Amino acid sequence: MTTPTIKSLYTDGACSGNPGPGGWGAVVCFADGNCHELGGGEPLTTNNRMEMQAAVAALEFLANSGQTEPVILYTDSEYLKNGITKWIKGWKNKGWKTSTGKDVVNQDLWHLLDKLNCRQVKWEHVRGHSGDFYNERCDEIARSFSRNLIPELKQAGTFACKDATPPPAAENPIVLEETDATGNKRIESYVITSDLLISDAAMMDSNADTLENLPREVRVQELRNLIETLHIADEVATKGYLITSSELADLMDVNASAVTSRGDNWVWRNWVVSRVRREGNQILWQLERIDHVSSAD
Repeated sequence: MTTPTIKSLYTDGACSGNPGPGGWGAVVCFADGNCHELGGGEPLTTNNRMEMQAAVAALEFLANSGQTEPVILYTDSEYLKNGITKWIKGWKNKGWKTSTGKDVVNQDLWHLLDKLNCRQVKWEHVRGHSGDFYNERCDEIARSFSRNLIPELKQAGTFACKDATPPPAAENPIVLEETDATGNKRIESYVITSDLLISDAAMMDSNADTLENLPREVRVQELRNLIETLHIADEVATKGYLITSSELADLMDVNASAVTSRGDNWVWRNWVVSRVRREGNQILWQLERIDHVSSAD
């Protein structure tokens, strides 16, 4: 049987706590209107790694198909898209070092993506949680695996693809094997709500033992990565730089929707994050150290 032509790939990742248990999801859309779903999870990872792993799985599926026709890969991670289409060239030229001379984070996955990426793949950014049917579906799959739930993955031929009308939820229920009485995902799977943020934090606390069981060198590397992130945030605050929602999301290692859903003024770690203004279609944010804000009051 001839494999149908792949038209597009959708990918997404999720992490309950950062680091914490994570999941990834991908939807392969064929030109004949059918789709095939992929997904998986890891007990301790980061959101960026799950975004990358989803793309790795999708590109491996494409490579195994033997297809030579062009394909569009949609991701809501600007970190992933910019990394594979822009930054990776400079990293390779510098021996996998950043512009500041530090080792590139997630090198193992960047190496895989670099091998799998090819000219037939066009990378496109899609805004997360904006109603895109297959981006939302990837998010569902990823979040299910991040919570150690096993979604019912649709296989080729079971439902129509992007250009067709998505089937009603009642006709294609998503069974998640949850222990409660609901039996399927609720709307909070689509929108980052305060309740979801709280539950994610609680899950991170519950996995403290998992963190302790990791090899020391892994825990030390995670700590170094965190310190580098905190240094960047401190420099942004000290210099008074304004950053966009996507840049702030990359700094926090979350989806952009998790930034905009929190309101105009909130606290993240050692900083008060404030919405300053909008420039075109971009929201600009400012970071201020909490101790500086307190001393000014």
